[in-house]
Amino acid sequence: MDDWPTGRIERPGPLVRRLLAPNPSPFTYTGTQTYIVGEGEVAVIDPGPDLPAHLDALAAALDGERVDAILCTHTHRDHSPAARPFQAATGAPIVGCAPLTLEDDGPRADAAFDPDYRPDRILADGERLAGAGWTLEAVATPGHTSNHLCFGLAETGALFSGDHVMGWSTTVVAPPDGDMAAYMASLAKLGTRQDAVYFPAHGPPVLDPKAHLDRLVAHRRGRERQILAHLEAGEGRIAAMVADMYREVDPRLHRAAGRSVLAHLIDLEARGMARRDGEEWRLAA
Repeated sequence: MDDWPTGRIERPGPLVRRLLAPNPSPFTYTGTQTYIVGEGEVAVIDPGPDLPAHLDALAAALDGERVDAILCTHTHRDHSPAARPFQAATGAPIVGCAPLTLEDDGPRADAAFDPDYRPDRILADGERLAGAGWTLEAVATPGHTSNHLCFGLAETGALFSGDHVMGWSTTVVAPPDGDMAAYMASLAKLGTRQDAVYFPAHGPPVLDPKAHLDRLVAHRRGRERQILAHLEAGEGRIAAMVADMYREVDPRLHRAAGRSVLAHLIDLEARGMARRDGEEWRLAA
């Protein structure tokens, strides 16, 4: 049985439909999930990569319905590029995160920013967008990217968590745009909310948001302790830290892991706990 079918609509919760794009990878898991909110007059969250099969499946799923808004959580190219052809097909406005394009050698091909993303409306933190039977609230969650938004569905208590909180893995935080301090602050911010379930862009729904957030924070604090232990032992090379800390992880993910280690080190530097020494890192004096 195919537990992760592409091109087929599923209903993971009230007012919510889900469509999986055919772009699986070591970084996207089974692929990017596009969400449809509402019935008849709908919002579409994270239309995904510009793949004809995915756009055709989305059009078929929405036959006879009206798209009121196309929302994007952030502008990595497995999330926002399909917004343009989908807008051309439906006439719906592109709404959500701010545009962001950086020259970045990023840890993975699918994480490159979408340089052609042009929203018709940018949502500020706390701003709401309403339609027939649904209300979405923008929740600014920088960290994975500086422009990342989650969207809360007021009617059901669901949160569309994009890549900030995923259902299968921790989030890559890759400088120069990815920021570990911002990411941790955004996790803390979600911890003050009362969301009942998270619908992430990758992986299954998160049914225990508070406990899941606690695990994510504990994981990052554990990585921080590992990094400090390496520095205390005189090992300041990121590649060596990754080889030890991520030895049980698929080697294809080690470059991405190195970027998250760098994000931790930059955060430790800002807190006066580490310093750069040429190509290596040291404990702060």
